[in-house]
Amino acid sequence: MESLKEQMTAPLANQQMARHAFLEELYADGYFPDHVVDKGRAILLRLCQRIEAERPQDLTALYALTDAATDEFNLLEAEFEAAGSEIETVAREAIGEDFWVVATSYGFADADTERLIANRNW
Repeated sequence: MESLKEQMTAPLANQQMARHAFLEELYADGYFPDHVVDKGRAILLRLCQRIEAERPQDLTALYALTDAATDEFNLLEAEFEAAGSEIETVAREAIGEDFWVVATSYGFADADTERLIANRNW
């Protein structure tokens, strides 16, 4: 049996998420530095890996995982600011959309987009 660490570094089983272009709008906009957007993309990939490893059974369990990922984005805000950028309206909408895409692709079509990122500071 794989360890949790092995599962967290394994490729995504969900092919929709494996092919998804996370934060595509941010990469397309020069205002957002790619090296920081890369860290945001990594947060979303880790969220997918955690969902696949932990298999949340209900929205409460899913929201616990998305809260943790949102906390990581909260910390990332300082890196955006240090690079002369910020998580503003365009970024907030792109990040929220990707959280929703993740939730729905793992079978949580009834997830509330705002609740997925409710503890954001941006």
